Amino acid sequence: MSIFLNARDEAEALEKLHDAHCTDGLPVIIPTRERVQRLVLASGLDSDIVLGEMGPQWGAATVENVAIAAVMAGCLAEHMPVVVAAIRAICQPEFDLAEMQGTTHCIAPLLIVNGPARAACGGIASGFGALGPGHRANASIGRAVRLAMMNIGGARPGESDMALHGHPGKFTFCLAEDEEQSPFPPLHTSLGYGLEQSVVTVVGTEGPHSVLFTGDADDPLSAERLLNTIAKVIANPGSNNSHLGGRAAICVVLNPDHAEVLHNAGYTRETIQQALSERAVTPRADLEALNPRMLVGREEFIPAVRDPANIVLITAGGTGLYTMVMPSWCAGPHGNVAVHAEIELNQYCELPSARG
Repeated sequence: MSIFLNARDEAEALEKLHDAHCTDGLPVIIPTRERVQRLVLASGLDSDIVLGEMGPQWGAATVENVAIAAVMAGCLAEHMPVVVAAIRAICQPEFDLAEMQGTTHCIAPLLIVNGPARAACGGIASGFGALGPGHRANASIGRAVRLAMMNIGGARPGESDMALHGHPGKFTFCLAEDEEQSPFPPLHTSLGYGLEQSVVTVVGTEGPHSVLFTGDADDPLSAERLLNTIAKVIANPGSNNSHLGGRAAICVVLNPDHAEVLHNAGYTRETIQQALSERAVTPRADLEALNPRMLVGREEFIPAVRDPANIVLITAGGTGLYTMVMPSWCAGPHGNVAVHAEIELNQYCELPSARG
């Protein structure tokens, strides 16, 4: 059951929340009873329904507790279906949330939204600067998940969240796939969902690593050069992916121009995944020269991603020179794999226009 604090006014309430280490360090919206009840209603679910348990504290992620985090993050009612689905996803055992929260590695859950929810849930951005400031839905949804991880899951920096440096994605880390600009079918359809369904896919990653590539429409080798460039970034010899056996998921965010280069050369999502998996390898001798005690396996060439399906490939961002690679952790009992959950838009309740 949630505990409500008493304060003379919202300014005092904010300071009490900061003092209790219930915020992410930034100001939050005060979760009054009325505001929380409003977002519970928006979820279409009973307040005491448990969406999952969140490690390392193993707190119960009830709809009410999640609604509190969503209020604090600045979520609107229409954001709640995505927040609820994201919480369900990261509470799946395969996500290893408790281990991920406690690692010293700089990892955070990246939320990728597909389907009608991209527009229905507040207009989740997928174009220019989608992972940066200025996009209310992206910022609020991702922040709600982080505040839930802190206040329900119990992750506190230097106590149970042991990331040595962290990264800005631990404030918020959410975008939509740009399905309209992508030449490939939407990500969720490759996971077995129908085109009309809405889905959030979550993978624990580092922050984005920039991949610079200048294409040339007259160069028949452009697609091969682009794949080789992306593979080099995936197989960064200082990364966990290269040293720890490559069993984890990673995320590649192609900008629309780069996606078109590969599509025009006849590549599909699946053949891109296969090509990157084959090319993102590092000679064992090179890795032994850097961190010999960290190596696993006996191969002469160590793959950064063993299973091509573990390359989460989407199209997003503005057009231009840069694609992004998000490396991962490669640890935990399930190996830092991606998870996903359907966003249930039909649960959403229409609410009065006033906001409490």
